[in-house]
Amino acid sequence: MNLNTIHNVYFIGIGGIGMSALARYFRFIGKQVAGYDKTETPLTQELVSVGVDIHYEDRLESISSAYLNNEDTLVVYTPAVSSQHSEYQYFLKHDFDIKKRSEVLGLITESTFCLAVAGTHGKTTTSCILAHLLKEAGTPLTAFLGGISEDFNSNFLFQGNEYSVVEADEFDRSFLRLSPNIACITSMDSDHLDIYGNVGELHKSFRDFVGRIKPGGTLIVRNGLPIDGITYGIEDDSDYCIRNLRIEHGTYIFDLETPDTVLTGVKFNKPGRHNLLNGLVAFAMAVQTGSPVNRLADALQTFKGVQRRFSYKIKSDDFVFIDDYAHHPTEIDAVYQAISEMHPAKKVLVIFQPHLYSRTQDFADDFAKSLSKFDSILLLDIYPAREEPIAGVNSEWLLAKITNTNKGLVEKSNLIKEIKKQNPEILVTLGAGDIGLEVTKIKRELEYAN
Repeated sequence: MNLNTIHNVYFIGIGGIGMSALARYFRFIGKQVAGYDKTETPLTQELVSVGVDIHYEDRLESISSAYLNNEDTLVVYTPAVSSQHSEYQYFLKHDFDIKKRSEVLGLITESTFCLAVAGTHGKTTTSCILAHLLKEAGTPLTAFLGGISEDFNSNFLFQGNEYSVVEADEFDRSFLRLSPNIACITSMDSDHLDIYGNVGELHKSFRDFVGRIKPGGTLIVRNGLPIDGITYGIEDDSDYCIRNLRIEHGTYIFDLETPDTVLTGVKFNKPGRHNLLNGLVAFAMAVQTGSPVNRLADALQTFKGVQRRFSYKIKSDDFVFIDDYAHHPTEIDAVYQAISEMHPAKKVLVIFQPHLYSRTQDFADDFAKSLSKFDSILLLDIYPAREEPIAGVNSEWLLAKITNTNKGLVEKSNLIKEIKKQNPEILVTLGAGDIGLEVTKIKRELEYAN
């Protein structure tokens, strides 16, 4: 792909978090950008505000004629869109250059010093922390993020093109399109079994990803994972290690050991041991670029966070509202740990929207065990995303597996009524579907009520 000969870039599924970051990049470097998505969202509205043409019906007539020239138009699509999509079929039949998002990301970053964050959990937070650290250290970088960084208020950062920060997504084996100089693996828990079939194939894919690291490159792995590399952890024998951890006024304070030095009194403000580990590996990756360790440690303290990653929407003495993207049992456990640590002995109501029929089916017992820990549980209907329903797999089926008797099903239209009825001390909304669109409504109503 020669970007110099491409004037137009058309996205099928432009509203996805990863796709929209790529769209921002191409718009930033002066290309004409347009696309389709099935739903208007804040992400698509922001793209329109910077000159991107977007429509929401699968109709060829809606595509500007400028994008129908196969000699100077690149078409980017996401696997979340059906191969039978009529626009996709048109571009396919008329010999357009069509590439997956991961292919384009690989091509863009190939000529940069690439830092890639892999793992079944923690990719987005880690990559956002890493981009923040490198920016604060003055590194000329471009970052493609899988969430909205509260430091940049965006999922895209351009501060030069010598370095790049990307998420190495294991879904659909997308990360095998990357060739990083520095990579990390945060976790390798069972997931995406609709793609891999079993955890052994998933682990093989991670090993294949390690093989994509450029000669002389660096791999950093969470201590205990079955892959060799520089290690990181908390209170263990890791190469990068957090020690003497304590909490003061909701802030982690600790000593940070590197292979070469010990930093004392380091601070990090995001709750949860999982977030602390994300911050540690981002720090380790940034150190590998040669950035000054003291400057990076100072930047850890100023990291604001990522939207929908343990995001405090309301925080007062009487009531706390937390929103999180968690959609896997391990992630739900991490949220529970963080709440227990930061807000002990508080009554917690969790509202969970399961994501994908296949994931719900594969991990139903684990979901039930994780959710049962909360004081009260409400389930929304399963968010299907790219999937068709699976017979017998629904939220009522999952609810029956939850052992805590303080449980129920809820419709979006009744959310606020049910929350007020239960009157929790802490409210948590969880899920990777469209539950995030309900958060602003809930916050507005509960702020008024409180």
